[in-house]
Amino acid sequence: MRTMNIAVLLFDDFETLDVYGPVEVFGRLVDIYSVAFYSLDGGQIKNKHGVSVLSAKLEDINKDLEIFLIPGGLGTRKEVENKLLIDKIKEIATFSKFVLTVCTGSALLARTGLLDNKTATSNKRAFNWVISNGINVNWNKSARWTIDDKYYTSSGVSAGIDMALGFISNRHGIEFARKIAFEIEYNWTEDKDNDTFKAE
Repeated sequence: MRTMNIAVLLFDDFETLDVYGPVEVFGRLVDIYSVAFYSLDGGQIKNKHGVSVLSAKLEDINKDLEIFLIPGGLGTRKEVENKLLIDKIKEIATFSKFVLTVCTGSALLARTGLLDNKTATSNKRAFNWVISNGINVNWNKSARWTIDDKYYTSSGVSAGIDMALGFISNRHGIEFARKIAFEIEYNWTEDKDNDTFKAE
């Protein structure tokens, strides 16, 4: 059986755990999922933590992509105005079977218009800024993560792990997901509708 390809979007000042939280989850299943990193122009992408990742160009992603993962981080504040990137995100998200966003990555996806009239969430501490990038999105202030059609969106940082486990649960069963959570010694928040970091 062919593995499901996961394309992880990178940009300057991405949030480390937004990327590596879900990658740890999916990376445990090398017989099922294959992870690769991409950026608009390819090459080394670095964040505030000093983490540097070698990436391929977004244009190299095949049209049969199963999962497109869009992280957040401080870099999203700049990238929401990057029309070339937003247009590329829209193109890839349109042909991807599933699109997963972590934290303020939902602001990038919202800018494409693909989340219009869909339910989504984001980092609660950046919530007001995120929702300003998608006035036609049905933003959920309470959710740890949301699912609407093929779009999964999560709250901040570590919530990406919860969402990834939720995705695994939906595809392979909850006990399968719990086994992965146990293996990585992570207390999985299984209730997607209740974010303990939600805005008051």
